[in-house]
Amino acid sequence: MGLFNLPKNSVVQPGKTFPAPEDAQRVKIVRVYRWDPEVGGNPRLDTYPIDLDQCGPMVLDALIKIKNEIDSTLAFRRSCREGVCGSCAMNIDGGNALACTKPLSDCGEVVTIHPLPHQPVVKDLVPDLTHFYAQYASIKPWIETQTPPPADRERLQSTAERAELDGLQECILCACCSTSCPSYWWNGDRFLGPAALLQAYRWIADSRDEATGERLDALEDPFKLFRCHTIMNCTQACPKGLNPAQAIGQIKKLLIERRE
Repeated sequence: MGLFNLPKNSVVQPGKTFPAPEDAQRVKIVRVYRWDPEVGGNPRLDTYPIDLDQCGPMVLDALIKIKNEIDSTLAFRRSCREGVCGSCAMNIDGGNALACTKPLSDCGEVVTIHPLPHQPVVKDLVPDLTHFYAQYASIKPWIETQTPPPADRERLQSTAERAELDGLQECILCACCSTSCPSYWWNGDRFLGPAALLQAYRWIADSRDEATGERLDALEDPFKLFRCHTIMNCTQACPKGLNPAQAIGQIKKLLIERRE
C-alpha cells in the first residue's frame, strides 16, 4: 500500500493549474492532493493561486476560498474553525496540523496539502478514520465503577485529583499524533497508537475510575502498547500541545511496577 493507502504502484501526478487572480498583489500558491475513488486512476496535485488580500489568514481559509470560488469539487472536513473539533486535521507542508490554526504565513511559498498519512482516503483530503475511532472505543473511554454512586451527590474529586487529568482530557481526537507515528504506520492494525493510548491513560489516571487493573490487563500486549519506541513525533504533531509519549510512558511504568 502507498503512503495514503491507495492502490499499489499509484503515483501522485501533476494535476490542473488554475489561473492566477487578476490584479493580485500578493499570491500564495496552494497545491492540493486530489483523488476521487469514483473516478479512479492516480492521485494528483492541483495548483491554486490564492490572492492573500482576499483570503483569511489560515490554511483552512484558503481551502474554503478554493471550494467556494475556484473549484467546488474539492472535498475536505471542517467544522468549528477554532481548533476545538479536530475535523480539519491534514498534512500541511509535510507536517500534520489543523488547517484552521495553521497560518498561511507559517507555510512555504508553495503550500502543499495532503490528507493525514497512512489512512484510507475517502476523497481528496478526507481520510477514513473508522479504524482510528474503533481503537479509541476499545479502551472504554468512560468511567468504570464497581461501587454504587453516592445517593446525594456526584462522584467528587479533589483539586489535586482533577489536576492529574490536565494534559490528557484536552485531546480532541484529531488523529494528528497517531498518523505521524511510524510505529502506527507499520503496525496500525494492532498498535493502538498515541491518541488511543493517551486516552487510555486519561481514564487510568481518573480517581473516580475503579477499573485500573482491568485497563492495564487490556494493554498488557506486545503490540497494543509496546510498539511505541518514543520517537516523539506524536508530541511534536499535537496541535493542543499535549504529550502522548509521556502518557504512554506512564502506562508502561505502571505495568512494570505491577510486575515487581
